[in-house]
Amino acid sequence: MWRSLWRSIDRFSLQHFKYVINELRGIKVVHKHNRELVIDLLQSIVEIVTYGDRQDPMIFECFMEYQVLAEFVRVLKIGKNARIEAPLLQYLSIMIQNMDSEHAIYYCLSNDYINSIIEHQYEFDGGDLAPYYVSFLRAVSSKINRDTLCLLVKVHGDAVVSFPLYNEALKFARHGEKMIQTAVRALTLNIYNVSDDMVYQFITTPPVSNYFSDLVCRLKEQCVHLDTLLHSKEETSTRERRNELVLETDKIVDDIYYLKDILSVGEYRLNRLISQNLFSLLVFPTLLPLLQLRQNDGSNISSVTSLYIVSRLLQVVDGKSMVNAVAGVILYPYMTLSVGDAMKGDTVDGVCNASSFLDHLNDMEKRVCSGPESEGAENIKRNNLFGHLAEYLSSNSQLISGLQNDDCVERGGVLAHIFADNNHSLLLASLFLLLILAESKDLDYLLASMIGLSRIQDIVNHDLSASQVVDGSLFVKFMPQILNALLKILASQPPLSVLIQWHTGWFLRKLLISQISQGKTVNDLNFHLFNSRERLRKELDGCWFDYIPDTLRNEWLSCKTALEESSQFKDPFFALEIAVCQQDTDGDATTVSAWQRMVEAVKVFILHLQLKAVIFKGSLLEKPVLNMPNGPTADSGRGHASDTPSASFGSDVSLGSGIPCRIAFSNAGIRDIYLIPVARETTGKLLLTEKHPFRSQRGVVIAIAPLAGLSPKIDNDHPSWLHLRIREFDPKFNTSKARSNHLKMSNHVADGKWTLGFPTAKACEAARLLILEETSKQRSFVESILAPLLQDDYLGNLSDVEDE
Repeated sequence: MWRSLWRSIDRFSLQHFKYVINELRGIKVVHKHNRELVIDLLQSIVEIVTYGDRQDPMIFECFMEYQVLAEFVRVLKIGKNARIEAPLLQYLSIMIQNMDSEHAIYYCLSNDYINSIIEHQYEFDGGDLAPYYVSFLRAVSSKINRDTLCLLVKVHGDAVVSFPLYNEALKFARHGEKMIQTAVRALTLNIYNVSDDMVYQFITTPPVSNYFSDLVCRLKEQCVHLDTLLHSKEETSTRERRNELVLETDKIVDDIYYLKDILSVGEYRLNRLISQNLFSLLVFPTLLPLLQLRQNDGSNISSVTSLYIVSRLLQVVDGKSMVNAVAGVILYPYMTLSVGDAMKGDTVDGVCNASSFLDHLNDMEKRVCSGPESEGAENIKRNNLFGHLAEYLSSNSQLISGLQNDDCVERGGVLAHIFADNNHSLLLASLFLLLILAESKDLDYLLASMIGLSRIQDIVNHDLSASQVVDGSLFVKFMPQILNALLKILASQPPLSVLIQWHTGWFLRKLLISQISQGKTVNDLNFHLFNSRERLRKELDGCWFDYIPDTLRNEWLSCKTALEESSQFKDPFFALEIAVCQQDTDGDATTVSAWQRMVEAVKVFILHLQLKAVIFKGSLLEKPVLNMPNGPTADSGRGHASDTPSASFGSDVSLGSGIPCRIAFSNAGIRDIYLIPVARETTGKLLLTEKHPFRSQRGVVIAIAPLAGLSPKIDNDHPSWLHLRIREFDPKFNTSKARSNHLKMSNHVADGKWTLGFPTAKACEAARLLILEETSKQRSFVESILAPLLQDDYLGNLSDVEDE
């Protein structure tokens, strides 16, 4: 009856709205027989209220008069066993999200109805209610501001004692579903951005403030899990392990960005909690074993993972406190050498004593805690970021006194990883962390001087002796050894993977540019150790020589882009990738396809050439100089008809000098055909044609194979049989993304095989020689294109051309 009456009234009218409300009020208990009716009533109410909020103020006046939100609370209580919670929360979320009127929002958040719905005793176990509940909480948080926030908190005196919206949301902070985690984080950020002093005090006071330490502890757990995956002994391929690491690092980076979002709110109490928890629970415990300040008992994260974590953290969570805190810990073993002269009067035999070193830490902390970022510095002072380090060092003064000679410094701290034998991931990851610190605008000038990379002006501005401090800095003091270590990686025999070489090249270019900018000579480096040119020459005899020019042009831009990448945007994930490559025992390195081998040879050749350009010219080369033909070139010279080189499947071509033979197809039996090899410029084809049924001197192309890679061989037992290897893989250059992603080569197809039968052994040999002759002409053309690049004095010739 009610449905027919319902339809007879305008569904958005005030009369209809009152009718629906009365229908809902008439429900005394919700059970399986009336559940759908109740859901329809709730949906209708939400639709009408949403309409009235924008179109008819009288509807919302009725909504308040009839206290409809109280009816929602009542339905929750009487429908506990009827699974009514999910749809009720869903419709409430829709209604709140679509409210635009400040008056309507203020009313909905008042009278404690929303808190009653939030604090209702829901049963989340084993059901799908959690997403609806958290979505409702998020919808509420999206409508709060400084005027309405007070309506959702409970206050006693001058202090907030309860905040149901926030407290209940935090219970889902570690929920397994990513969508729920995201909603909770969005909710917390909504609250942090509108909170007043009382709410901030509640949020940052235990036990509620434990949320922030839990965040960092969870982040550390993920870092430990990442390290476990990195060093897993399970037999999985390199690609599978890399994919696992990518998924895990994505989770870690998401968490770090969330912490950055909290810091970006700019509230000093939040900043203090996040910074202190990050440093005391993650950064400091990670750095101490890394710098060998205490024995590794096997429970610590490995060095390469630690370097990845700290580097990623600094890239995302910037700012004076974090940057200088990390730099202070990283550089403390070398302060006795680089700061000694600057701290005259506090040295004994040229070495800073323990108390002067701790005094320096306190002075550095004062500089770090000064400025607008460090509002509330008096609180930070009581729980200072360097307190743990100072306490540790004061009870272990031998750590300072033990650093009395250069040999100790070279073997300790971050330099121990830079000069670690054959551990390329540690070397590069350590350098990367130092580069991030050195290039940070927030790094203290004294710490910057100790690193010694492109910060001389800052030192001069602070009245320090540039020669005094910089000469003792890490990059100045150990630059020759660092450059030599990088060069050794590039010159390793057998050659290391392209991944390792490209990343090594990035570091080498970075340091070379720094040296050049300081007026230092770098052209005496052992660049002649690079053997990539000979490796590329060998590929001209390989089965993919015809693709070398295109690959070179494609990879040139990729290499240049990679080398010029900023350290702020370079993903330190490369350190984990290299570590996986170093641990690789699944045989991937021995099963590299011919195609991959050629591409890698080209990549390494470009890298080495660009690094030589930096050494001799001070900059990268914009583009390769190739000997490209200016006009049309002749075909192979065997009198092929003009249509033969451009022939495709089904084309009608001249048989010309084709050699008759036979071939057996699995689905077409034995066919009498003609073999026609033909080369034009970089393109070479082997055409198999059948004689045209009506034109004796013409044929129809029934199969085509690339000329390169055929490797024709006569069968030992059957001298009239000719075996050909057929490249089945068809590489596609990705031009849609500015060729930034190399080539599409995810699944390499195994080569095929053809066997051709000839009337006599002599005819078979003639066919073999003809294929080799055409292949040689194609190869010669490719070699002529690459000739300028393969010359010993290419860079010198390039300079002559530029001068002209």
